[in-house]
Amino acid sequence: MFQLLLLVIYLSFVSLGLPDSLLGSAWPAMYSEMSVPVSFAGIVSMIIAGGTIISSLQSDRLTRKFGTGKVTAFSVMLTAVSLFGFSVSRSFGQLCLWAIPYGLGAGSVDASLNNYVALHYKSRHMSWLHCMWGVGASLGPYVMGHALTNGQTWNMGYRYIGSLQVVLTIILILSLPLWSKTAAASLGQKTETPGGEALSLRQIIKIPGVKEVMVAFFCYCAIEQTAGLWASSYFVFHGRLSAETAAGFASLFFIGITAGRALSGFLTMAPNDQKMVRLGQGIIFLGLLLLLLPFGMASSFAGLMLIGLGCAPIYPCIIHSTPEHFGANKSQAIIGIQMASAYAGTCIMPPLFGLIAEQFGVALLPIYLFVLLLFMVLAYAQLLKKCRKTENADDLPPSGQR
Repeated sequence: MFQLLLLVIYLSFVSLGLPDSLLGSAWPAMYSEMSVPVSFAGIVSMIIAGGTIISSLQSDRLTRKFGTGKVTAFSVMLTAVSLFGFSVSRSFGQLCLWAIPYGLGAGSVDASLNNYVALHYKSRHMSWLHCMWGVGASLGPYVMGHALTNGQTWNMGYRYIGSLQVVLTIILILSLPLWSKTAAASLGQKTETPGGEALSLRQIIKIPGVKEVMVAFFCYCAIEQTAGLWASSYFVFHGRLSAETAAGFASLFFIGITAGRALSGFLTMAPNDQKMVRLGQGIIFLGLLLLLLPFGMASSFAGLMLIGLGCAPIYPCIIHSTPEHFGANKSQAIIGIQMASAYAGTCIMPPLFGLIAEQFGVALLPIYLFVLLLFMVLAYAQLLKKCRKTENADDLPPSGQR
């Protein structure tokens, strides 16, 4: 039962990743057709991220009321409908309209499934879960590239992915009885979610370490989404590649994430989550150096893949350590706010780089990513420091017994 449900969860994250890379790979063909500036990709990305922030902040209440399985099934259905809306869009305004339900669906899936796996499965499964996201994100540009190079339009690329989402929705609906049974077997409870009232935003913010983990997630997802969104444009405008070729090479970033998370699943059997996060940060730094050094496009391709490889362990390892850092009864609420912070990073920072690129050139992409990396490293170090202080304080006996 555990393994069957895990397979369904893996498929859910493949579906979550599939559309995430479509906008970046299709945008060089989309913006000219819609007669908008290249920086407008950031607006669509911002709307999607705004929807995910709203649904992530509500994930604790929704999951406690309906359960993870129902929330996931409905959310995937919502993204499927949105992707078909993208596929029939003929104007930039229509794209923005369909971006709203897409963001709402994606945020609920992300927060609910991450907490479910953090509570019921080992760290390696969290890494492999996000590897499945990378599988989907890597396939997305190839699906779009196939559509663009075979006499079809970007609209068909979205239609292909939307069809896959419909299939997954059916699978999720059929799997609903497995969710509560698996959770009950894992926790020894009658229900899959912890009881009690959902924490308010103010209560969550006051917990030691929460502000730091929010900054770390903000910066991490800003790096991931900015690189994913602007890699194709970087190769088109800085590397002088065609839009079709750049769409294929941009998938190197997602291939790096996918391969790294597959490997991380094995590595987490030895190093702990903290060491894996620091390892990932160091690899991102090496990838950015390769992008900056004037060694030609081969070096840039390798650098982009290394950035993806470095991103691989960071997201799943920070999430998996959430129950350990903050407690299982608070994990859904805190993972929800982590997701909201992450999506705030995707909402603000990629479009901000679009404005910078429009004024000063897309060649500034590596420097922009380096600044985000620096803030992420500092925030994560402070998170660990505060969590250690809290754990030490909890270990002390009451003052009357010292």
